[in-house]
Amino acid sequence: MTVYFAAARTAVRSPVARVLSRRTPGRAANDNGDMAGIQANDNVIHAALRHFANHGMGAAREARKQAESAFFAGDRQGYDWWLGICRALDKRIAGQLEDGTNAHSCTLPATSQPHLAAVGNIDIA
Repeated sequence: MTVYFAAARTAVRSPVARVLSRRTPGRAANDNGDMAGIQANDNVIHAALRHFANHGMGAAREARKQAESAFFAGDRQGYDWWLGICRALDKRIAGQLEDGTNAHSCTLPATSQPHLAAVGNIDIA
């Protein structure tokens, strides 16, 4: 008759012990805290959460549209406000918005910018 030997397992290598052990949670992937380089105040965060509650998953795109409208209307304070909300919701879309508006403000003379309000949203790919 054949005898099989099974060595005793230690708690470190036991699959059951690994499943039952508590792991320390890592930093959330979508955490926009200080390490993300975002300095948003409580008012912007509160407004971003309200905007998200109203518009759902498309809230960042809607904030981008609002920021573009304010930019082309010449409302710098409104643009900065909506850019902050967009940045709190989606950093990538906010970066694209900044790149697009910086390109438009650098390439166009100041007298031609009011005419851009009729053009509508800029297309940033």
